[in-house]
Amino acid sequence: MPELSHRRRMLVLAICCMSLLIVSLDNTVLNVALPSMQKELHASVAGLQWTIDAYTLVLASLLMLAGSTADRIGRRRVFQAGLVLFTLGSLLCSLAPNLESLVAFRMVQAVGGSMLNPVAMSIITNTFTAPRERARAIGVWGGVVGISMAAGPLIGGLLVDSVGWRSIFWINLPIGIAALILTWRYVPESRAPKPRRPDPVGQLLVIGVLGALTYAIIEAPSAGLTSPLIVSFAAVAVLSLAGLLLYEPRRADPLIDLRFFRSAPFSGATVIAICAFAALGGFLFLNTLYLQNVRGLSALHAGLYMLPMAAMTFLCAPLSGRLVGSRGPRLSLLIAGAAMTASGLLFAAFDAEATTTLMFSGYVLFGLGFGMVNAPITNTAVSGMPRSQAGVAAAVASTSRQIGQTLGVAVIGAVLAGGTVGAVASTSSTSSTSYETGFMEASHPAWWIITACGLCVLLVGALTSGAWARGTAHRTAKRLEPAAGDSGAAPDTPVQKSAGTSADA
Repeated sequence: MPELSHRRRMLVLAICCMSLLIVSLDNTVLNVALPSMQKELHASVAGLQWTIDAYTLVLASLLMLAGSTADRIGRRRVFQAGLVLFTLGSLLCSLAPNLESLVAFRMVQAVGGSMLNPVAMSIITNTFTAPRERARAIGVWGGVVGISMAAGPLIGGLLVDSVGWRSIFWINLPIGIAALILTWRYVPESRAPKPRRPDPVGQLLVIGVLGALTYAIIEAPSAGLTSPLIVSFAAVAVLSLAGLLLYEPRRADPLIDLRFFRSAPFSGATVIAICAFAALGGFLFLNTLYLQNVRGLSALHAGLYMLPMAAMTFLCAPLSGRLVGSRGPRLSLLIAGAAMTASGLLFAAFDAEATTTLMFSGYVLFGLGFGMVNAPITNTAVSGMPRSQAGVAAAVASTSRQIGQTLGVAVIGAVLAGGTVGAVASTSSTSSTSYETGFMEASHPAWWIITACGLCVLLVGALTSGAWARGTAHRTAKRLEPAAGDSGAAPDTPVQKSAGTSADA
């Protein structure tokens, strides 16, 4: 089987990074535009939550399905379909006449997004077969996330202030179209020799858990915790989770192999991913509304204020990757947990918002922590796993990231909505002063939640990265070996040119 030239491999990497760029930029740019959307579309805090969570919820629900479908029918084909849907969804979002339409079109974007990043990672790992070359390619891939974090607030602020919030979706159109054409021309097709069979029941149960839980959290402040609607959705989430735990172990090819959770590093990586990305989702949501609605900054100035956080993420992400490669994930996780906890404490206990110097210090600490945490998550998830199971383990870690961001926005937004509504209701007017007072009061418990997420990263990282944890990973890998052999560790089947094994991150 002929090997791709170095130039062709670099081109494939660039195309895959283009897909990551538009997905990552879309998330960071959108946060800056939230206050403008709120004013034009007359949206509540819950409405703003849905513009973010409708996307991350669908993405989290479909990531593993998209990866297994790509292994079965062809990675390039699914990747192209994802580009078409994401680009079309972006165009529709820019034309949305109301909040309901915007949320629906964000879900179209998410269906496309679920076919991009995990499938692109599979394409990369099948294109770069040498370990050192693959590590460099994944390092470049991770650097794109840092670039989007740094550039997103500035690009978003500039576009919102000069053209309007709808323009933030236009930047996806030329990049998506170019990536689609280049994929058709240069990316080779590949399939797995023994792809995992579809698990429609497991997929529906996952959607039931995530969808019902998110709806209950977001709508609880307005509907009431004891309302029949909220209780019904909470019950659906619990029953779906119970069904998932009972049904999946009985399948030969489960959507989620529950035996993975016997590995302490894998379980730890799942919890860390949820906590770290919940903190990120809540942090961005809270600060965007504070800077623009309370401090009265423009979208561009709000983006500039967030630059210290984004810059630290950009600088620390590759440093963390090298640290994980040389010393393992433990040190990166401890630094990440300590920095994120310290950042949350500055806001929760010392009112960092009131002092610009303290606020920037909190931003720097959070950027440091988040920059350090991303690299060890996937490394810890796949630690000790059989080679043929590493892709599935990484896919679960990716899903956990999206679940965390969904829950972070849902919980922080619900706390914020309940606090601001209560404060305004207790005063004689609904003036901006009442809103600001309510916002500041509600933000304190929200910051304590973010602090708790950082502390969880620190404690779970320390617990699941030592010798005992590595022993559980080794024992779990031995139990999984027969399944690994059945699932096929053989090289992937080329349709044009492909090599290596599938992985998802």
